[in-house]
Amino acid sequence: MTAAPHLRDRYLQDSINTASPAKLLLMLYDRLVLDLMQAEQALQNGEREEAHDKITHAQEIVIELRTSLDVDAWSGAPGLANLYAWMLTELIGGNIARDHERVAAVRKLVEPLRDTWREAAAAAVAG
Repeated sequence: MTAAPHLRDRYLQDSINTASPAKLLLMLYDRLVLDLMQAEQALQNGEREEAHDKITHAQEIVIELRTSLDVDAWSGAPGLANLYAWMLTELIGGNIARDHERVAAVRKLVEPLRDTWREAAAAAVAG
């Protein structure tokens, strides 16, 4: 057994442990987009188990985003919470129906959200 997988895992864990809250949020969004893209592709290729794994992981990320959201922190938070609930419903439905279009609809919504959070984090660092 080589040390490379262990070192990669340790690096990733260290990156998570030392990341700022804004960076953690972006890491979650980036992984969510990746999972959704891979799930779409797997569904289109008929790779049911791979699609299920990616969609399930995406659902876990959406649940984490929802549970960590402070709905009292700002006026848009309740709307974002509702959006997360919709995403979760679509991912569950897309997984059951093996519908890559439902997964794609979630991804198309997540990508601009991720980009907005990235811009907000960059503005906070710059300002």
